[in-house]
Amino acid sequence: MDQPSNQDNQRLFSLLKSLQKASKDLQKIPFFSTHEPQSTVEHFLDLEKDESPVFNDDPNLFKLSQLLCDLKTKLEKLQKYQGYSLPCILRRQIINYKIYQVACAIETEIRVYFDRESVQNLVGTLEGSADEDEKVKVLDDFEKRLSQGFDIHFQDLILKAKIFSILEHVLCDPSCSIRIRDQVALVIASLVRFNKDVFVGLVLMGPTVRALISMSSCCSIRVLSLLINFIRIPLVDELEAHKEIPRIISILSSENVEIQAGAIDCILGIAYYGRREAIEAMLEAGLVEKLVKLQRLEKQSSVGENGTTNEDGSKSDPETDSNEVWSAGNCPFEGCVARFAVQLEAGEMLSKKEKIEFKLEILRRVRETSVSEAEIASIVAEVLWGSSP
Repeated sequence: MDQPSNQDNQRLFSLLKSLQKASKDLQKIPFFSTHEPQSTVEHFLDLEKDESPVFNDDPNLFKLSQLLCDLKTKLEKLQKYQGYSLPCILRRQIINYKIYQVACAIETEIRVYFDRESVQNLVGTLEGSADEDEKVKVLDDFEKRLSQGFDIHFQDLILKAKIFSILEHVLCDPSCSIRIRDQVALVIASLVRFNKDVFVGLVLMGPTVRALISMSSCCSIRVLSLLINFIRIPLVDELEAHKEIPRIISILSSENVEIQAGAIDCILGIAYYGRREAIEAMLEAGLVEKLVKLQRLEKQSSVGENGTTNEDGSKSDPETDSNEVWSAGNCPFEGCVARFAVQLEAGEMLSKKEKIEFKLEILRRVRETSVSEAEIASIVAEVLWGSSP
């Protein structure tokens, strides 16, 4: 059988969209009414006349074609009962209810058809297309569909097509561009949000998290932060078990402020959901020392932005200062040591004794790392006043 042309596909898509809208309008016909909205009925009947030649070539539309024939019969029957006698009114209400049921079924069937096409298009494009823009577009469209909420039929299509495995393969493929892999990462996060019960296990068992850390792009680190907040304790346990926490801490050394900010969000999530071993791994990786340095650089850049003098007496120039990347408004590191301490103290997995021990350890490291008594006093005060007693 010849493949349908792009023009035929566009016509079919347009017709299905129109039928979907018409079916929604038909669902709005009140059951207890003395007459039906004539324009809605006529519009549907006009669309129904156009469907037969288009639907005959696609077996996936057979059920939809049957539903449309059934609905057409009911609409024609409805037009026969236009009187205001009690029997006519009652018959109209019964028929209206049946029309509502069939219209709902039609809308569902069209959505299933679009979902099937979406899944097939995603698989075909990721596996067979070399066009980067096309891949990004189908991934973005797929993410938007996931954002509409859980749908058991759509999930079945995703699982049968092994979408997660395909996405995971692309995410871990260094030959793919960061742009595509970033978009894949967003889709994986949307899948977890779509149904945690199914897709969390796939994330934990596979290389997804390690791939996100290895990419260390703005988007991948943001997605990692999202996954920590979605999956919580099980993901933090996996990060600690696979020694991934020091790698996350090392991202704080990135020259990209947005990546550093994403790493901070990951760290705060780990602090809240982490067990003792995870917190120890962060401290041993030099987290407090890095946070103190980031906080110091932000304060210095803020001072420089105001045009005050440096320690050597020279005037700071925000246009030429070597810390330009840390300019005010771009560095979300103010009070980051205290924010880390607060997350630890509010966390779910530490005992009261452990929280006290870790706070003392944080304060010790702050004193060792700070370059002046003023800096020590400032950060210690933030930690003590920012945390719960």
